[in-house]
Amino acid sequence: MRFPITAAIASIALFACSSAEEAAPLETVENAWVRLPAVDGRPAAAYFMLNGGEAGDTLLAVDSERVATIELHETTMEDGVMRMRPIMSADVPAGETVAFEPGGRHAMLFGIDPEITPGTSVSLNFRFDSGRDVSVDAVTIAAGGDAPFEAAQPE
Repeated sequence: MRFPITAAIASIALFACSSAEEAAPLETVENAWVRLPAVDGRPAAAYFMLNGGEAGDTLLAVDSERVATIELHETTMEDGVMRMRPIMSADVPAGETVAFEPGGRHAMLFGIDPEITPGTSVSLNFRFDSGRDVSVDAVTIAAGGDAPFEAAQPE
């Protein structure tokens, strides 16, 4: 008689765990694009939108097999001068969208594969504090080109 009760309790516990995981949509990365440098050998910049889902998360890093180093940066205005500085991570609160956009937060791509040209794409892997990785293909544009996504800002 004890076995059916134990099995029932275990089944309920398992169901509760799987339902909680299914109920919390995971973060997403959208509208990723890369502006290539005007001069070969200089860094490129990547822009994208992070959606926090129901749980939220923290972006720790971005990497790519076709880029030597990728750093997260933030541009700020200080005493009338634009300054860029590295950031270690970016919080993505639950239910919110965080923009990495020109003039604000962005990713700097150092040592980009020279075969990446305007109109091609580059795979970017986003690593989050939760342990989750999200890979997306980012479209590439030439230096000075228009952003490929009109909705480059959170709604």
